[in-house]
Order: sequence, then C-alpha cells, then structure tokens
Amino acid sequence: MNKYELAQKIDHTLLKPNALLSDIEKLCKEAKEYGFYSVCINPYYISYAREFLRGSNVKICTVVDFPLGAGTINMKVCQVQEALKLGAEEFDMVINIGALKDRRKDYLVSEVKEVVKAAEGRIVKVIIETCYLTDEEKIYATEIIKEAGAHFVKTSTGFGPQGATVQDVRLLKSVVGDKLKVKAAGGIRTLEQALEMINAGADRIGTSSGVNIINELRE
Repeated sequence: MNKYELAQKIDHTLLKPNALLSDIEKLCKEAKEYGFYSVCINPYYISYAREFLRGSNVKICTVVDFPLGAGTINMKVCQVQEALKLGAEEFDMVINIGALKDRRKDYLVSEVKEVVKAAEGRIVKVIIETCYLTDEEKIYATEIIKEAGAHFVKTSTGFGPQGATVQDVRLLKSVVGDKLKVKAAGGIRTLEQALEMINAGADRIGTSSGVNIINELRE
C-alpha cells in the first residue's frame, strides 16, 4: 500500500474539547498536504474548516451526539440538519448505547434511519462503542445498522475506556460482509496498528496520528 492509498483511508481527527481554531487550521493544512480522506471535527468548527479546505478534495466529517449517544432521536436529527447547512459531508453518530443494551430494536432502527434520512445521501457511520458491549451485542448492533441503511459501523469514539481492537474489526467485518463498511477508531497511533486494522477489514481509520502514520510509511 502506497502513502496515497493509506492516506485515503484516514479520517484526520481532532475531537478534543480544548481544541483551538489554530489547531483546526493546522489539521486542515495537514489533511491537504498528506491527502487524507477527511477531517473529523466537532460541529462548531465545520464552517471554519470549509474555509480552510476551500479548493481541496478533503471532506468534512462531523460527529453527532458525541461522545455519549444518549440524546433523543429528534436531537440527533437536528444536529445533522444544522451540520449539513454548515457544510458537513459525512456524519459519525453515536448509537444510543443504553437502548442497545436494553435490546430496543425498533427504537434503534428508527434512530439510525432518521439520521440517515436527515443526512440526505451523505455517508453515515454509526459508532457502537465496542468497549461497552459483549460480542453478541456487537453483532446485534451491526445487524441493526445494516437494516437501518447506514453506511459504516464504527468501533469507538476514542473517549471510552478502550478503542478499536483487531478482534472487534474482524468480528464486525464478518457480520457486514460487503453490505456495510467498517471504521476503526480509538487508540490507533502507529503504522503497524493502522495496517493491522485494514488487514482485519477496516475500510476507514479514525486517528489523530495520521501524520505520524504516513511519515512512518515514508521512512
């Protein structure tokens, strides 16, 4: 895999609460320079990122009901609609983890469907926060996401006690096959980790260490 192919699998991410506008500008400059697929940022920064990325092919990805996922369906829909107006092109939403563990299937299918509908054809990735789930619950969540018409199942927010694991990526990929894509995120900081995730079936990597990963590949 060459550096361009790898960069195109990376969502260059900055979601920490104390990020400054200058940090977002730097993130966007790096995304253009390294050819990352997107920047993944909090909604407040979307309009700024749109200016910083003007004339580039880098997409703007934002998060929905992040990092807990415990808002109502209407709250999530409103966030998507507002972010869409600001210029967001992809959405990483956190599923309602409590409802998931309570096996509220109808609610969860409705939640994901409504977010997908609000996104008006844009890519929706659904974060299931694998660190809180049993393998059975991970499979259950992925089947719901598949049924509801989202595009990706995503492992983690990066704010939980554990991020992506190779085992989880492999499990999710075995469930989705070619129907959905898998995004691995949380704790991916090295080239070796990124390649392990891709080899396990990840189509996209969410990381704040994209520059280091690509520089490792160059070396």
